[in-house]
Amino acid sequence: MFKRKIYNELLKWKNESDKGKAVLVEGARRIGKSTIVEEFAKNNYKSYILIDFSKVNDLIKDAFYNLLIHLDEFFMFLSSEFSTKLYPRESLFIFDEVQSFPRAREAIKHLVKDGRYDYIETGSLISIKENVKDILIPSEESKLTMYPMDFEEFTWALGEELMLPHIRKCFEDKTPLLEGIHRKAMLVFKQYMLVGGMPKAVSEFLSSRKQFAECEIEKREILNTYRDDIYKIDRSYKSKVLSVFDQLPSFLSQHEKRIRISSISPGNFAIKYEETFFWLSDSMMCNECFLCTNPNVELSLNEKRNYIKCYMGDTGLLITHALDENSVEGTNYHKQLLNGKLSINKGMFFENVVAQMLVANGHKLYFYTHYNAKKHRNDIEIDFLLTNGDKITQRLIPIEIKSANSYKTESLNRFIKTFRKRIEKAYIIHPKNLSIREDGIICIPVYMTFCL
Repeated sequence: MFKRKIYNELLKWKNESDKGKAVLVEGARRIGKSTIVEEFAKNNYKSYILIDFSKVNDLIKDAFYNLLIHLDEFFMFLSSEFSTKLYPRESLFIFDEVQSFPRAREAIKHLVKDGRYDYIETGSLISIKENVKDILIPSEESKLTMYPMDFEEFTWALGEELMLPHIRKCFEDKTPLLEGIHRKAMLVFKQYMLVGGMPKAVSEFLSSRKQFAECEIEKREILNTYRDDIYKIDRSYKSKVLSVFDQLPSFLSQHEKRIRISSISPGNFAIKYEETFFWLSDSMMCNECFLCTNPNVELSLNEKRNYIKCYMGDTGLLITHALDENSVEGTNYHKQLLNGKLSINKGMFFENVVAQMLVANGHKLYFYTHYNAKKHRNDIEIDFLLTNGDKITQRLIPIEIKSANSYKTESLNRFIKTFRKRIEKAYIIHPKNLSIREDGIICIPVYMTFCL
């Protein structure tokens, strides 16, 4: 059982004196939703009943149709079926894989109003959204979004949590870490990139004493599960979703990484590809990053959706997806990445993991480019744009990602010169220790991204 941040969010929900709502934990497949919710139930309730709607029998399903108007009989039936005594205000119902039986989700309205017990639903996000056409979505439902294990959670799992407060303090004080601690933090971070944040993959990595082979098997199984989910799409763009999913490493390996949707397929077919990228993002298999045409504090007002960067939701899965198991890189890339000698484009992995960490921190992703007509090329390319979140004095925070120790920053310099009045500060995220340049740009090691 791994420590997960969402556990505290569930505690906060439970301890609200008059919550009057169920909670829906939504997210991608295989990120540990069911596991953490059941652990929460064991630790915080006198009893609980977990109903897995991907496996449940017809008798249970029939109860949601025939007994809801007689809740005493409904609860008596479930208590008997699951051999579990129920205690008013001290028992929890878990509706697991609720997307498999939308009727149970619709019933939340009546169950919450009854007030006897608490309710948590879990399910893979895209299936939840697709299976609602015939039901009334309950307003008595709050939502918690769950992601793959982030860097902090991964570090907790490795038993290296003592370094995290030190990293955060150095970030806040803008001071470099001691070189030995920096090297150790970079090693943990590289392991995080390679293993990723899928709990089963992390478990296999730890149980095999940090051997990568077993977690690679698990990650390939997860990728196959994702493909199976795509095959189940009941939409005309199913084949395009699979095509884009399989091409994601190719898209990210390009220098600019952005995709002009009309360049994939012109005319009406471009609309289908917009739906394709939306599906991948909505399933949380991927994280979308949109072009901001005029960088100001309201980034969404200048969002252009026909240019997109599409990152995988988990960088460990991306690495497995990108490197064929029979290639030379496929047999040696763990060692190569750990030693900083990966022979293929490691920049896409650095950029993907930063995107993953920013999304886990609640940021929506935007990038910026400027085309120079005289030079016939883009002369400014900013990987990510954030805002400082201050509603009174909002300012921009441009971020550039550099995977090598040596690099140039012409794009960032031009951006700062052009939009100086709108910018609060600028970051370069790189493999080196923290430093502040003479021009005020803050350079932070990639593992510090969780502090943003």
